Amino acid sequence: MSGIHTFFLSPKKLGFHILLVTGVFIVICVVALFVLDSYTRHGTEVMMPNFIGMDSKELLNKNDVSKDYIIVVSDYLFDKKTVPGTVLKQDPHVGEMVKKGRKVYVTVASSTPPKVIMPQLQDVSLRQAEIMLKAIGLQLGPVIYKPSPYENAVLEQLYNGREIRLGTEISAGETVVLVVGKNPEDLSSENDSNEQ
Repeated sequence: MSGIHTFFLSPKKLGFHILLVTGVFIVICVVALFVLDSYTRHGTEVMMPNFIGMDSKELLNKNDVSKDYIIVVSDYLFDKKTVPGTVLKQDPHVGEMVKKGRKVYVTVASSTPPKVIMPQLQDVSLRQAEIMLKAIGLQLGPVIYKPSPYENAVLEQLYNGREIRLGTEISAGETVVLVVGKNPEDLSSENDSNEQ
């Protein structure tokens, strides 16, 4: 047992083993750095191009784009002024420096508007009703005034000529007509001036 102990711990052998362990440690560190460097693709950053306005189907099928980026449709948004399928937003943004192989999240124009829930507009002021409609993406159509002691209060809410009740699903962007109360005297004086 002492012979083996002396063999490994003799001054000549001890120096050799320290050098051997140090050498193995250095080799492991160099290999680890090389693997990490290639894994993170160090030095292969590219400037993010502009995909906004492109057709999403064409973008997903482009070979040159698929080599450098992974395109992911993350959301759909209705915009009646935009052709359905068009890219509206992207993340990362145009001009950012990113690594090749990066996922690019795009928002695409939807062909169908989202549904919204009709709010209760009766008994609120015309101004408040207009704010509430705009907040959920509905349009205020022509206002119909009707004699009422409740000046400037919404009396009825109409869609396509019929009353639309609280909680009814309606497509965003649609127009709602409001019947609003007006002082009978003001209304009759307006009618008189129109007749003249």
